[in-house]
Amino acid sequence: MMRQVQIAHAKAHLSALLELVEAGEEIVIARRGKAVARLVPEQRVLRSAADVLREVWAQGGLDIDSPAELPLDAHQIDLD
Repeated sequence: MMRQVQIAHAKAHLSALLELVEAGEEIVIARRGKAVARLVPEQRVLRSAADVLREVWAQGGLDIDSPAELPLDAHQIDLD
């Protein structure tokens, strides 16, 4: 459902209206009952992990030290 508000209401309650828009609602701002503007949520671009890693790789990759090897004690390993 799209909400319509008058300009005076929008000016007085902009923060609250922006919270509604961030939650996915569209708000129409009207003057004397006629729509003059629309507040809509910003389109968010979803990136996959592969997209992020591709960018990192293009910039030279990651320089991460591998963790130290831990000695294994065969008597402390629970195989159940």
